[in-house]
Amino acid sequence: MTLIFLNGGGMRGGPLHGELQGTPMLYQATSAPKYRYFSVGDRFPAMHASGTGTVKGEVYDLPLTILRDHLLPSEPPELELGVIELSDGAACLATILRPNYLTSPDLVDITHIGDWHAYLTQQKSG
Repeated sequence: MTLIFLNGGGMRGGPLHGELQGTPMLYQATSAPKYRYFSVGDRFPAMHASGTGTVKGEVYDLPLTILRDHLLPSEPPELELGVIELSDGAACLATILRPNYLTSPDLVDITHIGDWHAYLTQQKSG
């Protein structure tokens, strides 16, 4: 089993949550204050370790076979698997923005919000 921090579509209620194959959430968490957080074309969020913001998410103890066979194949190509730091200092796997996408015109910096659900709600209320 492997701890993974989900901050977008894999979270409860998200379009990729079913890919977790029923794995229960362990707890809600916040990243350490060292990330930038982006909306990628309003399709999904992406973290990058180049800032001072925190990101809200959920931590799961995901079997590696589910990670390999279900979650990772469903993730967009702009993301890759990496290791992040949580606010309590713990290390966790997460999908993060590939460095070559940092200049993409699809990126909107939402670090000041730090929460994908809050960002989507804000976009809907316009």
